[in-house]
Order: sequence, then structure tokens, then C-alpha cells
Amino acid sequence: MTSLLTIDDLHVAYGKVEAVRGVSLAMDAGQIVTVIGPNGAGKTTLLAAAAGLMPSRGRITYDGIDLAGLDTEGRVERGFCLVPERRELFGDMAVADNLLLGAYVHHRNGAQVRQSFEEVYGRFPRLKERRAQKASTLSGGERQMLALGRALMARPRLLLLDEPSLGLAPLIVREIFRIVASLRAAGVSILLVEQNARATLETADYGYVLETGEITHHAPTAELAHDPRMIATYLGGQV
Repeated sequence: MTSLLTIDDLHVAYGKVEAVRGVSLAMDAGQIVTVIGPNGAGKTTLLAAAAGLMPSRGRITYDGIDLAGLDTEGRVERGFCLVPERRELFGDMAVADNLLLGAYVHHRNGAQVRQSFEEVYGRFPRLKERRAQKASTLSGGERQMLALGRALMARPRLLLLDEPSLGLAPLIVREIFRIVASLRAAGVSILLVEQNARATLETADYGYVLETGEITHHAPTAELAHDPRMIATYLGGQV
């Protein structure tokens, strides 16, 4: 099977400082693959480079296409979508208008946009209830749902999720990860960057450990969850 996404020997630098060094990973369609690591490891930088938001060296192949020279908008048009850590919503705009912005690549197809609204509202009933409210009035969990919903309006094949649980209460974190798992069941592949190692290992199929810009370990998540070093470093000393 051809991988949906392959990253080979990726290097990303801020000036003379390399934040990502020689990173390689691959994922197949229908998978949730996670990248785990501490703050400053280069996880967000990795996703930004994959999405075309930062210059990089190396090769990124998506659905058999070399992405070199393809800008962020071109990647979105091909079903490759990033949900950033800071969510980057438009606080003064209504929930519905934030969602509509996510459908810009399909804006000429009114029927498809309407269907996307129905699907997103079906998945996130609270967004439908608050569709006329300004995004700035939403709770943290609702803002994360809006960021996810906006990305789904683009009808992606691959979602890059950057720290979806950041700043959320434990009950909301469980809900967000339940939603992430349901997206896989709906046919969306997910590359998930997350500090909450326990939740992400329970949700993902395969995991990579990124430390100081380099992949130090990778394995199926069931194996990582029982690795003594992972337990000591990322799981609080207990499975």
C-alpha cells in the first residue's frame, strides 16, 4: 500500500538553528499517527513545514504527489488541512462565518458547502446552537470544536492536529479525543501532535517520539504504551 503521507529527511531551521533535523515518518490512509514529545521538541515546527507554512529541506509526499513547490492553499485544495495549536479563530465573527471560511476551496459549489455545514453541525451540535454567536464568546472546548469544524468544512483527507487538548479541562479533553477517533471512522486520516501522551496513545495507531528535533523512537502505540522509557518519561511512571 502506498503511504498517504511520507516525510523523508526533513530539516527546518530558524535562522542558523535547526529545530527539526532529519525527521522521517510515514502514515497510511485511515490511520491516526501521533508525534509525542516535550515542549520545544519541534512538533509544531514539523506540522507547519508539512502544511507549507515554513520553508524546509527534505521530501514530503502526499497521496503520491511530491509537495515541493506546492503552497499551503494548494495543499488544502488536495485535502491536506492544519488545525493550529492557537486555533486562530476570528473572534469578532460569528461561529457560522468562521466555519464558512473553512469552505473557501469549495465556495463555488453551494450544495457541497451546505452539506458540509450539515455534517459539521451534526458532529458538533453545540456549534449549531451557537452559530450566530461571536467566536470570542465560546468556551475553550467550543473554540477547539470550532477549529476542528472549520477544518472539516474543507472536506480534508488528512488533518494535521496541533495540541488539540491544550488548555482544556480533563472532561473536555476526553470529548475532543472521542471526536478525533470518530473522524478516523469517517475516513479522515490524522497526524496528531500532542503532549497528553496517555490520551494520544489510547487513540492513535502508531507513534513517533520527537525530542530536540529528532525522532528517537517509533512503534505501534500499543507497544509504546508499555515501553519502560515511555512510561517513565511521558506516562507519569505508570501504565
